[in-house]
Formats: sequence, C-alpha cells, structure tokens
Amino acid sequence: MKIAVLLGGTSAEREVSIASGIKIAEALSNRGHDTIAIDTAGYLPQIDIKAGYDVGRLPPDDTSLDNLNECDLASRLKTDDLSGIEVVFVGLHGGSGEDGTIQALLNLCGITYTGSDVLASAAAMDKAFSKMIFKSQGIPTPQWLLYPSANIPPLAKIAEDARSSIGYPLVVKPNAQGSTVGLTVVSGETGLEKALQLAAKYGDKIMVERYISGRELTVAVVGDYDLPVVEIIPEGGLYNYECKYTSGKSQYVCPAELPDKVSVKCKNYAKSAFEILGCRDYGRVDFRMDEQNNLYCLEVNTLPGMTPTSLVPKAMKAVGIQFDELIEIIAKSALARKNG
Repeated sequence: MKIAVLLGGTSAEREVSIASGIKIAEALSNRGHDTIAIDTAGYLPQIDIKAGYDVGRLPPDDTSLDNLNECDLASRLKTDDLSGIEVVFVGLHGGSGEDGTIQALLNLCGITYTGSDVLASAAAMDKAFSKMIFKSQGIPTPQWLLYPSANIPPLAKIAEDARSSIGYPLVVKPNAQGSTVGLTVVSGETGLEKALQLAAKYGDKIMVERYISGRELTVAVVGDYDLPVVEIIPEGGLYNYECKYTSGKSQYVCPAELPDKVSVKCKNYAKSAFEILGCRDYGRVDFRMDEQNNLYCLEVNTLPGMTPTSLVPKAMKAVGIQFDELIEIIAKSALARKNG
C-alpha cells in the first residue's frame, strides 16, 4: 500500500504524536509499504522517519504551539507526492487530530483513514459527554462536575459543589485533553484554585471529578482480539505526563494480576464503552479500580500512543502480535472499509 502517516499537529500532545507517528511509519515501511510521514502543522514538512524522536518530560509550552496551524492541510492532501495514497494512518493525538476535525476533512477529501470516524472521535474526546453515555448504559464512571473555563464560577461555589457532591480528594482536568495534560489531583480546598487555573489553560471546559483511590488499569481494543487488562504502576502514584513518557517512571503488568471475574468484567466494560461511542479499528479504555475491586471507566482513547512501548502494543504483544504487524493490521482494517 501507499500510506501517509499524519503526525505532530498543534495540540499539547504534539511531541507524543511525533514519537508515535515516526514509529508507525517505520513499522509500515518495515512491512514493505510505500510510506510518507507528514507533520500536519506549520508548513506540513515531510518527516525523516529514520531520525528518531524522544518525548520531553513536559508538554510543549503555549508559545511554541501558538506559532503552529493546520490550515494548509486540505491543500497538502491534494499535492502530487500524495497522489495514489490508499490509506491515511492518523498518528495524531489530542486537539483537531483526535476530536473529529481532521477526520471530517479526510471525509470531505474522500480519503480513507485509520481509527474512529467524526462522531465517535468527537464523543470520546469530550470526557463529560462520553461519561454521560457510559452512565446511561450502566458503565460505572466517577461522579463529576463541569465548568466553563472562560467564566469560572467563584471559588467558594466550586468548593461547595465539590464538597457536597464529590468530596476530596478529587481530580481537576481539562474536559477535552489527553496524556494527563493540565491534570491535578487535589486533596483539599487549598489546592483547588491553582488546579482550576491550570486546567483552564488547556480547553474551554474544566472537569472536576471524584478521585478513585486504588489501581490504574487499561484495556486495549483492537478488532476482535481478546486482549489482557494492563495495570499501570506509576512512580509516586500518579500516572502523569512525565511518568507516561519518561523511561523507568512507570511499571506495567500485563496481564494485570486480577481475579478472573474482575478481569472479565473490565474487558466487557471496555468493549461496551468502545462500541457505545461508535469507535472502530483500535483504541484504549482507561479505568480506576478501588480497594473493593469496583471498576470505574474514565475515558476511551480513540488515538492512543503507538510506540513499541505504548500500552496497546504491550497488550497485543501478550497475545503474540508484534508491533509492526499490529500497525499493518490497523492499516488493513481501514483499507477493508474502503474496498467494501
């Protein structure tokens, strides 16, 4: 196949996307496909997939992101070097790359792409919206509150809302971000204002969510594969940006050491959440589990990290599928839709 990998972009997860996209392109090239990797931001340069890339310990700052845009992507998709592209592999994370915007553009251009479509991408990216759907379908999710970033209510009101309906500790985070960008665990009212201000920088809505003390679990969904639950054990207890993308900062147990009934329930919840939102091809569903083994679904990631050490590849490796083959499986899933 001739495949274009879209990576980079303008979101706070830009560096994660570049790292994932380069590995995706390498894998496709290794499998014999004619592959081109394109940064969707700025002047849409073609990326040297042999150069390698490391994610920084912190997300890129606002100033560097403000200098980027994706306005030229539509015309770039029609250039001569992309003629004959059979599939676009979307290696973007967050922002317009994951919220359905670029998926809509690809639809309008008549281009087949990997991953979820416009509606599923938008629904999964909006944490509060997806949690409402989870709750309506009997999938447990932590209680939450939602506030506008541009006009945050008085701190005293939010503190009272949190105290009366959620309780401490709680999580404050942007409603539509990934990689724990802008996320803070707040143990009491003294840390609430600073956490709200941080979350407000990364989106137009702020979520205040009950913190579930316990274990961090995730389930990859790839086609019809029966994949194991993975447990994440981050240094310091919080699986933040640094722990996600700094080698040695987190341990991963695959499969997670869980009672069989809990493991089955977690996988069933993951599959249900994925399907209810209308997702396709692949994704990852994140959970917290309390000390009584009660599971709480946090969110569905429609474009999870895709390097050989990322969580979806770890789960696939556990059932005998290596990274390069996994990437080809996803690309062929998209091609199968194109061919009917």
